[in-house]
Amino acid sequence: MQTVDKMLVHTHLFTMQGHGVGYIPDGAVAVAGSRIVDVGPTPLLRQRLSPAETIDATNCALLPGLIDAHMHTPLAIVRGVAQDVANWMQQALAPYTRHLTPAAMVAGTRLNILEGLRSGTTTFGDYYDPVPGWAEAFAEFGVRACLSPLINALPAEGMAGWRVGDLYPLDEEKGQKMIDTAVTFIRDWQGAANGRITTMLGPQGADMLTGQHLRQIKDIAQREGVMIHLHLAQGDREIEQMLKRYGQRTPAFLDELGYLDDQLLGVHLTEATDKEAQMLARKGVRMALCSGSIGIIDGIVPPARPFKEAGGLVCLGSDQASGNNCNNIFNEMKLTALFNKIKYRDPTVMPAWEVLRMATIEGAQAIGLEHEIGSLEPGKKADLMLIDLTEPNLLPVLDEPVRTIVPNLVYAGSGREVRTVMVDGQILMRDGKMLTIDERAIREQAQIEAQKVARRVTADPLHQELALLQPMLRGQL
Repeated sequence: MQTVDKMLVHTHLFTMQGHGVGYIPDGAVAVAGSRIVDVGPTPLLRQRLSPAETIDATNCALLPGLIDAHMHTPLAIVRGVAQDVANWMQQALAPYTRHLTPAAMVAGTRLNILEGLRSGTTTFGDYYDPVPGWAEAFAEFGVRACLSPLINALPAEGMAGWRVGDLYPLDEEKGQKMIDTAVTFIRDWQGAANGRITTMLGPQGADMLTGQHLRQIKDIAQREGVMIHLHLAQGDREIEQMLKRYGQRTPAFLDELGYLDDQLLGVHLTEATDKEAQMLARKGVRMALCSGSIGIIDGIVPPARPFKEAGGLVCLGSDQASGNNCNNIFNEMKLTALFNKIKYRDPTVMPAWEVLRMATIEGAQAIGLEHEIGSLEPGKKADLMLIDLTEPNLLPVLDEPVRTIVPNLVYAGSGREVRTVMVDGQILMRDGKMLTIDERAIREQAQIEAQKVARRVTADPLHQELALLQPMLRGQL
């Protein structure tokens, strides 16, 4: 009889294998080291395996860990400062980002990892400046991360103080410096932490770099064998900039540069037409869909449906907590399903099982990690979560004539029902308790750093232009 480290038994098992959710009643998963060694019915695995530890998962659902493919975790430190406004970046977020210190950024990252991990996220697709301590936070927590060091050619003062409609000035020297920093980062971190850390190159947007910068980044990505993580047609601001600078919309411009292939993870597609979305999908581009963020920031439902209908891969992202207000993939699954049903006036669009696949196996495929994560099957990494199905919002649990578990997880789940999370074979949260980090210290440090940022913003005269200042003064906030 084969010996294994852990075996989770008597669970409602959703492997995400095949074309659906891969359900196994009374299922079990066996783990040895960092990998899954067997999956199947509990009685069968008990016959052939001898575990050092058995975890009774009765009344729980067992699923792959969730994948949050697009995040800006440092911005958790200014959660709630940029929603319900037009010109979100210039008149809400930028006056805060100009006052973020490295300490504040890392505190935000640590808070965001804690938040995501508590709601079942095991893979974090983060996209920000690689300040000291940023990558280290993911390694310390024990989670999986795909990190994209940010690259732009914007002046040092960023977007603060710019007027809507102005053409961005681009600083070629700064852009080159950020490219060089990104290359050093990916060489240092690709495959780090027992392979839990992977990397992409992160040009912030085609509107924020010169054409030469973009061509250079594509060449580097091909040479280093990494994907490119890019905001793509992310808003009317970007399209306006591209038309002014290049006389083309972003998808057409990037097509001429040779960007549109399966090496590109295109984020948002907020302003892409259905025709553009279909073209991107047919060329192999993968799409990161951030329904909550784009809903709050722009009031738009991105064209994920035509993208998928054209054969494209779609993954889910929570974006940033300064505008979306949470980094929780349960939230993104529900909003993705609801927004698309409303947009198309069709209750059959984006069913629960489909958005669950976007958050797991199709998410893994979209970021190039499907050989390691996204489904529960022998040989893959042991990234998984247990969800308590006895919580009132997930009851009753019915198996026939219609199984209710997946619809209830997507439409009624909040993430708070997640009880245990494992990454790379290591249990990071057991029965709701964090095992690898000091949760209280993370919460307290985030509050301290956020208050420091708020004081610096208040002392800056630019804060008088904040769009949310007048509602605050009227007692509406």
